[in-house]
Parts: sequence; C-alpha cells; structure tokens
Amino acid sequence: MLDRLYVELADGDLRLATLGETHRDALRAACAADADIWPIYSTSYDPQHFDASFTALIGQGSRMPYAIFDGERLVGMTAWLRPDVSAQTVELGNSYLHPAVRGTGLNSRIKQLMIDHAFAVGIRRIEFRIDERNGRSQAAVAKLGCTKEGVLLAERITWTGHVRDTGLWSLLAEEWAAHLQSVIPAKAGMTGGGAEGARGGGQP
Repeated sequence: MLDRLYVELADGDLRLATLGETHRDALRAACAADADIWPIYSTSYDPQHFDASFTALIGQGSRMPYAIFDGERLVGMTAWLRPDVSAQTVELGNSYLHPAVRGTGLNSRIKQLMIDHAFAVGIRRIEFRIDERNGRSQAAVAKLGCTKEGVLLAERITWTGHVRDTGLWSLLAEEWAAHLQSVIPAKAGMTGGGAEGARGGGQP
C-alpha cells in the first residue's frame, strides 16, 4: 500500500514531488520567507535549523515528504506521517507554505488532492495532529469535515522546549464522501446565486 500511497501527485499547475536532496536549497529559501512562524511547529526549518531538520526529514522511513510546486516554483512542503498498513491509517502533516501562496486556495487543493489519493489507494482513516495553540489550523481541518477526537496531553516536546498538548483530528473515507456531497451542491447554488453557504475546504 505504501508504494501506491507515496507517489507524485498533480492537479493542473499544482504538483507534489517526492522530497529529496535536489530540493534542499529551494525549500530552504521558501522556509526562510517566514522565520517567525516556526515556534508553533514541532520542528524548526528556519535558517539556523534548516539543514539538520531537512536531513532528518528525508532520512526517516516513517515520514514520506513532498515538495510542493506551484508551476515551476517550489513553495512549500507536506508529508504523509505515521503510516500503519495493518490499520490502513496515515497522518497528514509537516505542512508549510510560502507566505505568497497562502490565502490563494492552493492549500485547499493540496489537501483535497492528498485526501482523494489516500482513500483511493485503500487508506480508511487520515489523522491530523495539531498544536492546541493553533486555532487557525484546527478550524481549517474542521472545514474539511474532520472530527476532533480529543486532546493528547503533553504529547510532545517541541524544538523550543514547549510541552505540547496536541489536538487529534480524524477523517474517515465515508465522512470525506459525505463532505464532498455537501460541498458540491452548495457551490453550485452559490454559482446560481441561491446558496446560503458551503462547508468548502479549509487551509490547515
């Protein structure tokens, strides 16, 4: 299953390429564009920590990272984490986008592309593990139709030394199908001028 899960993905000008050494310099530059964001992350990819973090990321079998391309430009990263073939589950995380592409809808496209693909290859359950301080990301995964199952207290120690409480969110294949059914009619109604609103994809 993992060989089918961890493949390059594309949707028009959006491309997710398996992350490798050739992407080091371009990703370093993208991550340096927002040096103030890293304290909310478990691991820092700021200029001081980037090389060690990047080397660890591409060297761990439990992480299956992607370089995110918008056209020809590398604009961020994301990854499959904690794959469990026997349980048919995987986590989606380690995501970062260059500030220039935030708020453009690109992140929603990335999440839909990855979620669609995971369920298509046999994954039953996708998890998102989010810092409890990060309300924006939690609101975004809620808009994807995810369910918050609880909070993992003191679940990890981040690179800053912060003892992190982690919100555990999940998405099942049937929940994603129901979410898409709710979004498509609402979007169609909005186009026709009659919708009251949609649950459209968020930007975690």
